[in-house]
Amino acid sequence: MAWAGAKRWTLKNSSFRSRQNVRNLNYAAGNATKAAHPSEAAGRKRHSEGSNLYLPGATVATLMMLGALHIRRMYEEKQVDEARRQGREPEFVADWKATFLQMLPLRFISRTWGSLTSVELPVWLRPHVYNGWARAFNANLDEASLPIEEYVSLRDFFTRTLKEGARPLDPSTTCLLSPVDGVVLQCGQVTGTGTMIEQVKGFSYSVSSLLGANPHVSSSSSSLLEDGQTTQNPDESEATSRNQIESATEADSLRASSSQHILTRSPSETGNKGLFYCVLYLGPGDYHRIHSPSDWDVFYRRHFYGRLYPVNERAVRTIKNLYVLNERVVLEGRWSQGFMAMAAVGATNVGSIELKFEPELKTNIPKVGLSLATINSRSYGQNGLNVKAGEEVAVFNLGSTVVLVFEAPSVETEDLSAHEKSRPESRNFRFTVANGERIKMGQALGDW
Repeated sequence: MAWAGAKRWTLKNSSFRSRQNVRNLNYAAGNATKAAHPSEAAGRKRHSEGSNLYLPGATVATLMMLGALHIRRMYEEKQVDEARRQGREPEFVADWKATFLQMLPLRFISRTWGSLTSVELPVWLRPHVYNGWARAFNANLDEASLPIEEYVSLRDFFTRTLKEGARPLDPSTTCLLSPVDGVVLQCGQVTGTGTMIEQVKGFSYSVSSLLGANPHVSSSSSSLLEDGQTTQNPDESEATSRNQIESATEADSLRASSSQHILTRSPSETGNKGLFYCVLYLGPGDYHRIHSPSDWDVFYRRHFYGRLYPVNERAVRTIKNLYVLNERVVLEGRWSQGFMAMAAVGATNVGSIELKFEPELKTNIPKVGLSLATINSRSYGQNGLNVKAGEEVAVFNLGSTVVLVFEAPSVETEDLSAHEKSRPESRNFRFTVANGERIKMGQALGDW
C-alpha cells in the first residue's frame, strides 16, 4: 500500500513538473516574441483592451438609441400617412406636454447637445454611428461628398455637403425652387385681412408675427400663446431697442418695413400680385443646408431670440404659434416678382443657425441681459446682397423648418379674353406640390 501511494505521488509530481515546464517554455517563447516584435505585441494589447472595454458599450448604446428613434419615427409616420389616406388633415389638439415643455431649459439643452455633437469620434466608431443614424432616419449616404470616415464629429456629419450634381436645379425661368430637402407641411395663398398662415387645421398665426414686420415691436410669450397676435408694449419696445446688437438707420428701417407695407396694403394696391407661403420641414435624416429659392436681393436680416420648442409633427399640432415663439433668422428682400422673405426656424437641439454670408451671427447664445423678445437686426445696405438661385445661404446643425413668404402673379382672369389669359403677365402662380409631399432642394415648388 505504501509503495502504491508513493508511486501515485511520484507520477503526480512528475506530471506537475511537466506542466510547469511547458508553461515556462511558453512564457519564455512569449517573451522572445515580444522582444522580437514589441510594437506588434503592444498593438494587440491595445486592440484587445479597446475591444473589451470600449467598443461594445459605446456601440451598443448608440445603436439602441438609434433603434428606438427609428421605431418611434416609423410609428409617427404611419399615423400621419394613415390619417392622410383617410382624407383627414392633422388638427390642433391641446396637450399637457406642450405646457410641460415651457418649463424645460431647452436652450441650455440644445447648447449641451451642440457641444456633444462637436466631440471628435474615433475613426473606427464613425461608420457604426453614421450608418446607424442613416438607417434610423433614411439618410442617403451615397450623396455625401466625402467618405463617412472623414466626418470627424456628428456635427460635421449632420452638416455634410453633397456631391456635385446631386441636386440639379429646375431650369424653368418661371418657377420658384425648394430651398431645402424636406416635407411640405403647408402651402397656399395668404388671403383676407388677417394675413394669417395656417399652422394646422384649427389654428393659424399671423405673418407679421413671424417676420416681425416692425423691427421695433416686441411680443410677450404669453400673449402669443393666447391668440397669435403681436402686441406692442412701450417698455418692452424700449428694452428691445436698447438690446439690439446693431441698430438700423432710419432709411434701413423704411426699407425693412416693406414687409409691413405688403401685409397692410389695400386690395387696390396689390395689382396683379398675391402673397403666398410655404412651410418646409427638415427631418434629422435630411440634407441640412439651405439654398436660395431664386435670384433675389437680400436687404435685411432679423434674428429673434426665441424659445427652442421641437418642430416635429406632434409639436405642430399641439403648440400654438410654434414658429413665432421659436428662435429664428428671417431674411427679407425682393425677387423678380416682388417681396420675398425666408425664415429659418430653430428647434430643440437645432439652436445653431449659420448664415454663409454673415458667419459672425451667433444663435442660441446664453441670454445674459437679453429678453426672448429681443430682435437683432442688420441691414445689408442700399443694394442688398445679390443671391443666385441654388446658392447656399445657411445651414442647420440638425433639422428644423423653413418658411417662405413671397409675392407672385395672381391675376383675376374671369373678365379676360383667351388671348389675354395666354400672355405671360396674366399667368397665375400655382403650387406644383401638395401638403405632405416630400421634395428635394432645387425642385420646383410652383410656377406661373
